[in-house]
Amino acid sequence: MNTSTSTGNTGRLLWAGLRALLILTVVCGVLYPLAVTGVAQVAFPAEADGSEIKDARGKVVGSELIGQTYPTDDGKPDPRWFQPRPSNGLGTNTSNTHHKLILSGATNRSGDNAELIQWVKDAKAAVIRGNSVPGHPVRPSDVPADAVTSSGSGLDPHISPAYAKLQVHRVAARNHLTAAQVDRLVADHTEDRILGFIGEPRVNVLRLNIALRELAAGES
Repeated sequence: MNTSTSTGNTGRLLWAGLRALLILTVVCGVLYPLAVTGVAQVAFPAEADGSEIKDARGKVVGSELIGQTYPTDDGKPDPRWFQPRPSNGLGTNTSNTHHKLILSGATNRSGDNAELIQWVKDAKAAVIRGNSVPGHPVRPSDVPADAVTSSGSGLDPHISPAYAKLQVHRVAARNHLTAAQVDRLVADHTEDRILGFIGEPRVNVLRLNIALRELAAGES
C-alpha cells in the first residue's frame, strides 16, 4: 500500500473521529442538558430547584426530600420539635440519632443480627423515655417501627402519623401548647397515600415543625 495513501486514510479517520467527538460533545454535553433543564424549569420548577421548603419569612430552610435534625446547642435532639426517623441505623438518645448527611444508606444487617436487635431495644427504650410526660406515659406497644429504624437511604424526610402522634404530648408540653392544638397540627400535615393507594400516610417533619414554630410564636 502506498505510504501517502495510508497516511491520508489515517488523517481522514482521525478528522472524522474528531468531528464526531465535537458534535457529540455539543449535543450531549451542552444542548441536551440545556433542553432538559429548560423543560424541567418550565414544567416542574419547584422540583427542578431541589423541592426547597421556605419558612414564613421566605427563607429556604431545607428540602422536602431530605430529612434533617432539630438539635439543641450541644447537638442533642431538641425536645421542643418533632424528631425524624433515625439515620444510618438506630437511636440511642432521648429521641433519635442525628442525620449524618455525609453518609446515606441503611444498616445492611439482617433481621436476626444480634447488634441490630440490641439497637432496636435501646432505641425503643430511648423513645419511650424521651416522649413520656407526666400523665401520658408512652407504652412499648405505642412505638411504631419507623421510630426505631432508619429508611433505606437513612435520610427519610417523613415519619408515620403514629410516630408523630406519639410525640404530641412532649412537643405540646415543651412549647406550652395544648395536646389538642398539636394533635390538630399533625392531622393537618398528614399526607394521604399517593393517588389514594400508593405507599402509606406520612408526615413531612420539616413542614410540621415550621407550622409548629408559627403556632408557638402566635401563642407566646
